[in-house]
Amino acid sequence: MLNRHDMARLSIGTLCFLAFHASMLQAEVIQSEQHGLRVEVVTEGLRHPWGMAFLPSGDLLVTEREGRLRRVRDGKLAPQPIAGLPGIQEQGQGGLMGIALHPDFEINRWLYLAYRGKGRGGYGTEVLRAKLENEQRRLVFGRDGTLYVSLGDRGQDLSAQKLNDHRGSLIRIRDDGTVPPDNPFVDTPGAKPEIYTYGNRNMQGMAVHPVSGAIWTHEHGPQGGDEINIMKPGVNYGWPVITYGVNYGTGTSIGEGTHKDGMAQPLYKWVPSIAPSGMTFYTGNAFPNWRGDLFVGSLKFELLVRLEMDGERITGEERLFAGRYGRIRDVVQGPDGYLYVLTDEPDGQLLRLTPVDGTN
Repeated sequence: MLNRHDMARLSIGTLCFLAFHASMLQAEVIQSEQHGLRVEVVTEGLRHPWGMAFLPSGDLLVTEREGRLRRVRDGKLAPQPIAGLPGIQEQGQGGLMGIALHPDFEINRWLYLAYRGKGRGGYGTEVLRAKLENEQRRLVFGRDGTLYVSLGDRGQDLSAQKLNDHRGSLIRIRDDGTVPPDNPFVDTPGAKPEIYTYGNRNMQGMAVHPVSGAIWTHEHGPQGGDEINIMKPGVNYGWPVITYGVNYGTGTSIGEGTHKDGMAQPLYKWVPSIAPSGMTFYTGNAFPNWRGDLFVGSLKFELLVRLEMDGERITGEERLFAGRYGRIRDVVQGPDGYLYVLTDEPDGQLLRLTPVDGTN
């Protein structure tokens, strides 16, 4: 059960080893560029799952967009959702979304959830924290213990260039919802002090770089122009003044082009768009040739993207199992060193990627 505490209501205007010993439902062997891998269906029956987080016990918590928090234990989906969440209304792509555990979860039991909530002026992204009790055993925490929350522009693109508006920004707050004193705009008159970066369109994936500790994000462009960026305090990432995308349908240009002084260029971009979803850096031992690579889900092309890394440079791209399993919503590395993938479907699946003997 969740003992819920509201943490931060961020109005955006109109707004240990995983013990999956049970037999897999089915499996498929795939040969990638560097590893043979087995794709196993761990469990089914998830309703548009969005995000996931492993507990120290090895259990997995999964959010469903319709407003439910589910538990997977020993490869089996618990029949009842975890109780204690507020009433969450799904609309379009909004509902119950990201989940993150506090870095000291084993001590304080805090977990954090992003969801579509109603505030002044309408619906927007809100964050709550809750304690997970009676546990038998779009959110990222940085290494300094602060929480990063990505907020889309909600179709009000010019708001992303305004420091007095949360829309189109990355928010940085403490674990209790207060503002860190070293945020870049705390002393800027009229600015929202929670804002860490701005000029972002719709960031839906975040990950902490395993070496530098930097916050990496990707964001949906319009028609084309999906981006990967490294988040730096106070930086303007350009939307909608600069973009590599164009207007939906018409294909007409947006803003002033692709470059402008004072606005950051993406580290990497996709044209045409892939509709990126979850992302994670791989640091495990199960796939040694993948160590350090960045994995990103794709909703549009129903695939998992592997990006080869050289430090903080992306040097290559491989696309895995396109069209085989449906829309890929999230990808995380489990405590066992394997990769776990959620499919965004009415009967969503939890997949596990394991190496095939003799191929790594």
